[in-house]
Amino acid sequence: MLRALALALLLANAAYFAWGQGLLAAYGLAPARQSEPERLAQQIRPEAMQLVAPAAVQRPVPVPAPVHTPPAPALAAGAQCLQAGVFTELQARALRPRLQTSLPEGSWSFESSGDSVRWIIYMGKYISREAMNRKRAKLQQLGLAFEPPVSPKLNPGLSLGSFASRDEAEKALAEMNQRGIRSARVMLERPELPSLWLRLPAADAAMRAQLEALKPQLVGKAVQACA
Repeated sequence: MLRALALALLLANAAYFAWGQGLLAAYGLAPARQSEPERLAQQIRPEAMQLVAPAAVQRPVPVPAPVHTPPAPALAAGAQCLQAGVFTELQARALRPRLQTSLPEGSWSFESSGDSVRWIIYMGKYISREAMNRKRAKLQQLGLAFEPPVSPKLNPGLSLGSFASRDEAEKALAEMNQRGIRSARVMLERPELPSLWLRLPAADAAMRAQLEALKPQLVGKAVQACA
């Protein structure tokens, strides 16, 4: 009895296994299969997913606000830059108090003209133009450049070069001596004289009228547009 029951149970299990695996489908015995291909196509592929660390997340870069550059201040209507000169330091010192009482503060200033000292290698004065022409011919044979001095007091004469310091002029003269120049010498043609321009960057009609009233104190210096 027990053997028959065990055999029946074994056959039942074998039949269920065959039915579940579809081995009996040829006999019309098979479980119903659920197939939804559209749902499978919409599934996310887990193998393609990647974790991103917080530090690797790109954050938007803030765009700096545009810098506003204010336009350069324009001259007031009818204003223009004027200057007068040149004045010596003594003349400027005498004129400053009148300017301070007549013109607005900060509307004028004295500026240096930048004149500098001038040393030259000089030959002359010659007693005649014929004598100077003979010296010119010799300098041309030696290949040395020359020109008339700027100062009228040194004419008729020749300048073989101008220099900002005496030492530079002396060095150049020593080289010329080696080439046969014997009568040349170093001279101060123009001393360094302080000279100043009176400058009004934005003179309006009222300031121009004040300048007209100050003409006697300008010691004959003309008022003109800035260079």
